[in-house]
Amino acid sequence: MIWEFLIDSLRGAILISGLVVVMMMLIESLNIDSRGDFFAGLKRTKAGQVVISAFLGMIPGCMGGFASVSLYTHGIISFGALVAMMIASSGDEAFVMLAMFPQDSLWIFTLLFGIAVIAGLVVDRLGLYGGRKTVCCGDFSIHEEDSHADHRERHFTWKRALMFVGVAAFIAALLSGALEEEGHGASGGGIAANLLSEEWSYWLFGALSLIVLAVLICGGDHFVEEHLWHHIVKKHLPSVFLWVFGVLLCLTVILHHFDVADWISDNVALMIILASVVGIIPESGPHLIFVTLYASGMAPLPVLLASCISQDGHAGLPLLAESKVGFFRAKLINCAVALSVGFAAMIFVR
Repeated sequence: MIWEFLIDSLRGAILISGLVVVMMMLIESLNIDSRGDFFAGLKRTKAGQVVISAFLGMIPGCMGGFASVSLYTHGIISFGALVAMMIASSGDEAFVMLAMFPQDSLWIFTLLFGIAVIAGLVVDRLGLYGGRKTVCCGDFSIHEEDSHADHRERHFTWKRALMFVGVAAFIAALLSGALEEEGHGASGGGIAANLLSEEWSYWLFGALSLIVLAVLICGGDHFVEEHLWHHIVKKHLPSVFLWVFGVLLCLTVILHHFDVADWISDNVALMIILASVVGIIPESGPHLIFVTLYASGMAPLPVLLASCISQDGHAGLPLLAESKVGFFRAKLINCAVALSVGFAAMIFVR
């Protein structure tokens, strides 16, 4: 039985981690190819800053969040704009949400964007202040070598070859159905089984993976090694895989022995409070439990909304390092909004 749980969870972890890495690589490529213009043009009116910063927060992963934090600590955007980013951002969990329930994710992100803009405008209107310190931070920066894209050297190194083979193998497993075999968890299906129930989703992500293969072939050595290998494969992939595998395995075992669905349905308010408090942690990973519970149909939408609003992945880390006052004030506002929206949603969502 344990062996079956391990295989089922491993299959789900490979599927989700593969999709997350593919989307991360595409966004990294977009940022570099645009020479950083993807984050440009932010110093407008405060309302414009709030809207654009909330949009940056919607971008899956950490780059949009790092951009907003850096712009805030440089005095370019307002505290309300920073709060808007943190509410709209779901960190690396956004990739997982897109992998697990792509259709729901799009309208959830849109809803978060609207909530973020309203909250950001209110914060600026009330004149709330989070403290500021001029620093330089963020992993979204364009390196010196990236500015010479027309003269990039390309060598098929072992790192490029390993990523190419890995993505190609993932495409084969994805389209062959090797990652959608039914598991043996609770209720006979397993948490990790059929994470992408719509067949079109496999073909869509397969096509996106083909684009990544093209990027690996055409990308310059610096981009492939520094941005794709060191930033995504070495930094993000291990933590994403381990967190996803751990969460899936724990939930599969727990659900096999306990009726968690009934407990959650009777304690939605407690789950909303828990999701909001856990969101204070400036780290991608702990929040995956709420994403997974929602994907499996055991946690209602209000719980997921509270989690998404309260947490922002890694985006809060540079802010915590450079402006602790700003971090805790922003997190306090985020938690208040998360609790308000979560409990309000309980009235309309069953």
